[in-house]
Amino acid sequence: MKLGVNIDHIATLRQARREAIPDPIDAAKECIKGGADGIVCHLREDRRHIQDKDVYRLRELPTRLDLEMAATDEMVKFALKVKPDYVTLVPEKRQELTTEGGLDVVRNSKKLKPIVKKLQDKGITVSLFIDPVAEQVEESALLLARFIEIHTGTYANAINPAKKKLEYQKIGTFTQKALLIGLKVNAGHGLDYQNVKDIVRIFGIEELNIGFSIVARSVIVGMKKAVEEMREAIK
Repeated sequence: MKLGVNIDHIATLRQARREAIPDPIDAAKECIKGGADGIVCHLREDRRHIQDKDVYRLRELPTRLDLEMAATDEMVKFALKVKPDYVTLVPEKRQELTTEGGLDVVRNSKKLKPIVKKLQDKGITVSLFIDPVAEQVEESALLLARFIEIHTGTYANAINPAKKKLEYQKIGTFTQKALLIGLKVNAGHGLDYQNVKDIVRIFGIEELNIGFSIVARSVIVGMKKAVEEMREAIK
């Protein structure tokens, strides 16, 4: 099972002070050294973290780039210029802290169909970020997307054991359904070092896309070294 690392929150820290550091590209290079199979970034319409120039620079790295974006004319034009390996179409609300659920491909089918075709005709693999729901999986196949990415956030955030088990079963069930109708499957959102241990048991998921928990962990495990280097600099 492959690992795509989302480096959005490195840019979140940078944008908090509008500084040049930390550089998401430096972070991406470290992810590659650590064994990431690809880099994921979400270029939001309000540019709250990742910036256009970041995406262009990430594209130059020797790894696969998955660009998450809303299904808008602006973003499609941008993707066609950058030509990432993957585009993952996601829902986007200006007021949300993070993506809150899957894209409703059933309701937005008419809008999505030409976008999927336009991107894939240019050699960009399209993935649709959806909830584990039968109708969403079926419509994704009808749209001729090559991948879906199953939203694991409801599972990850469930506190009640019965609810968590049900959501886990849905992820497994609709992964198998997707495979049977010709879709490839990725999964992500809300995954951390603990709950990922169950997700990796689900047969057929090709890649997990994980961001926040990895970035949060990197702050802790790197702190000792950062302090030592600062002490050395002061001397």
